[in-house]
Amino acid sequence: MEKSISKVAVIGGGAAGFFAAMSAKKHHPKAEVILFEKTNKLLSKVKVSGGGRCNVTHHELEPSKMAKNYPRGEKFLKKAFSQFSVVDTISWFKERDVELKVETDNRMFPVSNSSQTIIDTFLKEAQKIGVNIVQGMAMSGLEEMENGIRLHLTDESDQDFDAVIIALGGQSTEKKFELFKGLGHTIKTPVPSLFTFNISDKITELMGTVSPNAQVKIQGTKLQNTGPLLITHWGMSGPAILKLSSLAARELADREYQFKIQINWLGDKKEEELREQLRSFVEENGKKMRNKNPFDIPNRLWMHFLSELKIDESGTWNSLDKKSKNRIINKILNDEYQITKKTTFKEEFVICGGIALSNINPKTMESRVSPNLYFAGEFLDIDGVTGGFNFQAAWTTGFIAGKLG
Repeated sequence: MEKSISKVAVIGGGAAGFFAAMSAKKHHPKAEVILFEKTNKLLSKVKVSGGGRCNVTHHELEPSKMAKNYPRGEKFLKKAFSQFSVVDTISWFKERDVELKVETDNRMFPVSNSSQTIIDTFLKEAQKIGVNIVQGMAMSGLEEMENGIRLHLTDESDQDFDAVIIALGGQSTEKKFELFKGLGHTIKTPVPSLFTFNISDKITELMGTVSPNAQVKIQGTKLQNTGPLLITHWGMSGPAILKLSSLAARELADREYQFKIQINWLGDKKEEELREQLRSFVEENGKKMRNKNPFDIPNRLWMHFLSELKIDESGTWNSLDKKSKNRIINKILNDEYQITKKTTFKEEFVICGGIALSNINPKTMESRVSPNLYFAGEFLDIDGVTGGFNFQAAWTTGFIAGKLG
């Protein structure tokens, strides 16, 4: 039996909140839908994402493959994507005259290259279909009623709703979940995800250098990732590091961000292959070592390696002795660094943790603990790696929650 819905509240004016509110109004056009945002800023994370361009989604059209990009939430989202997928996201924006483009790494952005395009589209759509947006107002509490939920608001008023959708985004402390814990929900302790690694090492003098295909392993674990690695003035970043930080979020929090990484600067290249490559190159080459290397390693990084290994950069390749060859091979394949802490970008932080997915029905986003209470976005224990995955989870869970099914 379909629920009778006449009044819906959405708590949170971010990506998931807006999508949930628009979905609720679409699926229940006669209902009053009110979106509450405690600040005077709407869609603030959308504004800064992707360097201000908004990485809307990722061009992976197969739901099962898309779901593999979520260290927390893969099985849950695999089911959810059957209701609202990447294809649906692309269609949703196209129907509102927003064309998306696919970049070489499969990230998708608006053709305008501006996050304001996405914000303007949401605001226009919400106004067009009649979503009521209330800013400067937050939820201070809620009560479960026989056929709905009573919200206590920060203006000291109470309002009754047939359904409430919680889309408060990622929260950095468990304290933010106390209300829902009190209702009987299980909370997965929040810890940061998607962060860079801080290193106290001379390699940071090469800030701005990118190694295009580095394999990074966390010593003492099976966790590893391969991709572009960016050297920064504080340590290491780029897709190789950011995805690894997501995969290892809980492990690294337990270690208090004190750990060692091992880098193969040539991805998954093995020692035998590298030795053969080096042998044939050395035999034929009388060039100075500083002028050329056979490994496609950026020159600044290569010069740094020669300095670290105390190998004369003015020496020629064909004069290289066996011991030096071994040291070069070991440096390239098994380089080690001590990580001392992390750096999280406040504007684009992602949190691992939140409402346990076992408490949520993936077909509806309704709480299995509290009837008529729904959840969407990063307030759930869902987080993806970098590349548009977290926004796709927001659109999907928001859309499904708004159906109030």
